[in-house]
Order: sequence, then C-alpha cells, then structure tokens
Amino acid sequence: MSFHRTMAILRKEMRHIFRDIRLLFLVTFSPAFLLFTFSYVFALDLGQVTMAVMDQDRSRLSRDYLATLTADGDIRVIANVKSYQHADWLLKSGLADAILVIPPGFERDVLKKSGTVQLLVDGTEATMARQVLHELLARTNAFALKMSEAGRIARPSLEIHSRVLYNPGLKSLVSMVPGLLGIFLTMPALALMLALTREKEMGTFEMLIATPIRGPEYLIGKLLAYMGTGLVSAMIAQAVAVFWFHVPFRGELAVFLVVTILFFSASMGLSLVLANFVRNQQTAMLIMLLVSFVPSFFLSGLVHPIETSSTRALLTSNSLPTTHFITISRGVFLKGLSIPQLAQPVLTLVAMGGFALSLSILLFRKQVD
Repeated sequence: MSFHRTMAILRKEMRHIFRDIRLLFLVTFSPAFLLFTFSYVFALDLGQVTMAVMDQDRSRLSRDYLATLTADGDIRVIANVKSYQHADWLLKSGLADAILVIPPGFERDVLKKSGTVQLLVDGTEATMARQVLHELLARTNAFALKMSEAGRIARPSLEIHSRVLYNPGLKSLVSMVPGLLGIFLTMPALALMLALTREKEMGTFEMLIATPIRGPEYLIGKLLAYMGTGLVSAMIAQAVAVFWFHVPFRGELAVFLVVTILFFSASMGLSLVLANFVRNQQTAMLIMLLVSFVPSFFLSGLVHPIETSSTRALLTSNSLPTTHFITISRGVFLKGLSIPQLAQPVLTLVAMGGFALSLSILLFRKQVD
C-alpha cells in the first residue's frame, strides 16, 4: 500500500467535495440539519397552553385556583371572557387551546366538597388536546390536595367536566388526515422542480432559449400548469379524506380550493427559486426533501404542537408554507372556517407566494451555464 497514492486520492476527493457545494452540504451540514429537525419530534413536553377563563364566581378561591394552574407559565391566560360566544370565537380562531369555565358559587361548592369546573378544549389537534386535559386534571387535583393539607377542606373534591370540541372522540385520524394534506400536497411543487431541472439535464432548455419566450412567461406558464394539475390532486385527496377516512368536512369546497391555490403559490414559488441553483433531478429531489418535505413533516405542527418556547424553532416552523396550510386545512375541515376567519395564515401564504415568485423571476436567466 502506497502512502503517496493514498494521499493523492485523499486530496482529489477533498477537492471534489469542496468544489461541489451540494456534496459538501450532504457530508458536512446535513446531519446537523436532520438533528435539528428530528430533535423537536421527540420533544414530547406540553409546551405553552393558551387558555381563556370565564370566571363567574370571582371569589378568592377561584383566583387562587387560577394562580395555581398558571404558576409556572406553561398555561397562559390570554383573555377573560363573559360569554360562550366569545369563548367559541377564541377556540375557532386558534387563539385559545382551551376555555376554563368557573361557575357561580364555586367557592361555596368546593368548601362543601362538591366543586366542579367546565373545560372546553379544541380537539383539532388530538395530541395537544389529550395533553391539555391530562395536565389541567393533574393540576386541579394538586390544588385540591393542597387545600386539604392546609385544612381548608376535608379531602380533594374539585372535579373537571370536560368537553372536546370539533373532534369529540379525540380521534387521531380526524386530526391527522387534514394535516397530512399539507404534507402530501407538496408533491406538485416537487414535480415542478423536477420538470425544470429535467429540461436543463436533457438539453431541451437550450432550445427554449432560442425562442422569443421571456423568463416570466416561461416560469408562470410552468407554474400554472402544475397548479392546475395540483388542484385536481387536491380534490381527489379531499374526497379520499371525506369518503374513505370519514373525516368531517364542515367548510366549503370553494374555500378549500382557494386556500390550496395560495398554498401552491408559496410552495411552488419556493421550487422556482431553488430550481435556479439546481442542474439535475437527483439533486432537486434531495433538496426538496431536506428543505421542504422533512421539515414540513416534523416542524409544521402535524404530529406535535409547534414549539413556542424557542424563538428559533418558532421562526423555522413559521417559515414553512405547510405550517400555515395545516392550520387552514384543519380549520376548514373541522371548524368550517371561512377565509376572513383564517386571515392570518392566508395572508402569510399570499406574502410567501408573492415574494417567492418575484424572487424567482429576478433570479431567472435565459442562458445555459
């Protein structure tokens, strides 16, 4: 074995790796990227719960009870409501994960060993709802036990009457299927990127250069073609969700199709931008998996609620079009929300799509490198 020949091969491969930025990313940065992505999947902590309170007793004991529930900051009271209509609006809009209703005479009933409170939970995220129910029950029992130990009551006697809205049975399938639509509807964006890189790889792009077609015309024509076929796939997927998996569809089909178009504009806009830097289909597939599919599957709130305690995790999640579409899809399917009620995620997708399409037009060059 020759040391010099071995070193020659080493130098040659190092040059090859450092000259190919895609290969350099694969062998150096991709493990850290995947670690960053997958670590949040297995972080099963509850995170912060947003809760609104309807305190109809307004007694010292009800205030002590709320203080105990929110002492560590993991459960945050965002509003004090006076009606069920306001509470329902907070749940539908996604601003609150749960509503705690403390009835009149709460203090009197608790001291008589028969106290109850009502808990309304948003069931569109089944995993989150189960965790909220379990956590509030545990804290309520701890509060009652503390009162018993302090001699205020003879034994723990505070009960929660819970009601889960939009997904009463807390079926994971009902919550998961509308969310998975946001993941699988990234496939048309992948197909668009593969089509763009295939023309470069096979040389047909060179023939297009000789035509009078302008860059914006080329990109928008491609975009509209895949957006149209993508809408067909969205309608098929929606039908499968409703008729095969029996997921309730409480919204309007027209609303679902409009927001799907906005999602396509954002996800396909990203494909148009990335296609400017990719020359073959294999690389295109790898990039879309790393940049879009894998992060969307694990960081978009599909499996577990979005991590809000970390600013970096929150920014990463909100930079994905899929995150906002999952919120929209669950809202349309399970809550029957309209576009005005989904204003925040809808406007975010509009901004993402407009920015990505504008950037892709600016970067596009009608030439062969």
